[in-house]
Amino acid sequence: MSRLQVQEQAVDSEGDSSLYRRDEEGTQSSHRMLGFSDALLSIIATVMILPVTHTEISPEQFDKSIQKLLATRIAVYLMTFLIVTVAWAAHTRLFQVVGKIDDTLALLNLACMMTITLLPYTFSLMVTFPDVPLGIFLFCMCVIAIGSVQAMIVGYAFHFPHLLNPQIQCSTHRALSRRHILHLVLRGPALCFVAAVFSLFFFPLSYLLMVTVIFLPHISKATTWCKDKFMGHRESPAHNVEPFSIDLHAPLSKERVEAFSDGVYAIVATLLILDICEDNVPDPKDVQQKFSGSLVAALGAYGPQFLAYFGSFATVGLLWFAHHSLFLHVRKATQTMGLFNILSLAFVGGLPLAYQQTSAFARQPRDELERVRVSCAIIFFASIFQFAIWTTALLHQRETLQPAVQFGGQEHAFMFAKLALYPCASLLAFAATCLLSRFSTAIFHLMQIAVPFAFLLLRLLVRLALAGLQVLWDLWPERPQQDQGEPETQSQLLPASC
Repeated sequence: MSRLQVQEQAVDSEGDSSLYRRDEEGTQSSHRMLGFSDALLSIIATVMILPVTHTEISPEQFDKSIQKLLATRIAVYLMTFLIVTVAWAAHTRLFQVVGKIDDTLALLNLACMMTITLLPYTFSLMVTFPDVPLGIFLFCMCVIAIGSVQAMIVGYAFHFPHLLNPQIQCSTHRALSRRHILHLVLRGPALCFVAAVFSLFFFPLSYLLMVTVIFLPHISKATTWCKDKFMGHRESPAHNVEPFSIDLHAPLSKERVEAFSDGVYAIVATLLILDICEDNVPDPKDVQQKFSGSLVAALGAYGPQFLAYFGSFATVGLLWFAHHSLFLHVRKATQTMGLFNILSLAFVGGLPLAYQQTSAFARQPRDELERVRVSCAIIFFASIFQFAIWTTALLHQRETLQPAVQFGGQEHAFMFAKLALYPCASLLAFAATCLLSRFSTAIFHLMQIAVPFAFLLLRLLVRLALAGLQVLWDLWPERPQQDQGEPETQSQLLPASC
């Protein structure tokens, strides 16, 4: 080969590398955009509760209104909240594949986010006009538009491979990866398209199809398990020797779950103050006429509302604290744990409704019993699903939990008490109102005051309880004789003091 040909090949290779470098110009990591999208999605999921909190409840027909509220508006809120979390999970999966972004991808993502921001408006139409199919039709069309934009992001990223995750860039099965992510992104919008069609002539079936969207990952997993169980596990073809490097059906990373959950808790805590700013600022004319110009006296009239705000904020904060303590000891979140976390967040999003109910005690005292029960139910479900996360993690504790909170671990009993405190307190308050209905408000406020103090003294109380159990164990008269292998079992049943 002549020297001239070698120089021409070197120039060609330099041209190819410079072209690739030019393709990479203007790209950046997708982490910041993903953080922005997570924040926006958590806000959209949480503000879905606002149309429910602003429901007008007639004092004369409180029971019928509450039944309608629980049967329609709260049910529709839970469904739409969970659908938004499905969109968040699909968006996170998508950007497991897309590693970098450019201006076009950033604009496409903004178009996706703009469509998502329309979901609360369509939800408001659904709860305000439950018998009119237009609301659910528009909601489904928004979900379809979200899936279409996400599919455009997939197509654009695979057209310019330098935007993809490096593992997929080097993969020989890039087309398989594209089909895999498109199937994940479009299966929910496809069901919503069918739901939109049925909404035109039989909209109850549309709600059923939208509920199916929420549980699609679990239905798919159960279907695969049944197929392998009854038809046998089929081996992959020989030519597919290279595995798919990113498992898009695996649980989301613990960090992403924590970030989204923190966003929901922060927004719920912020929503509580909006009603204080809107409804509890005295009118200047009323201050002059009713309180002789004394702003302090006027603010004193809103004392019960401020008490309800502080109690509700403490509830949100302590539920977040329990969630934070739990995930501090979680190694890996399974799909079932993720489902229970989303269900817990859905009821945490309903805490502004609980605040609305408790702040109305002073205005409508005759309805306080029903309002206390609604508030206790919301707090109970928000906390019991947290407890379910931990219970599920214990089933695979070697993979999911740190040793300190496993059976027999040093923090096991303390974590049990921390996560069981709110379910037990809210359930006890609900039962007490059934027996002592005349004191329902006092019982609820006592729960709100007692639980924060119980959190402060919880470690001491757990130590005292463990010490008492140990004393009873030592004093048990008919305790069977143990051989040398049994003390280890006993130590697992009665963990070491915290």
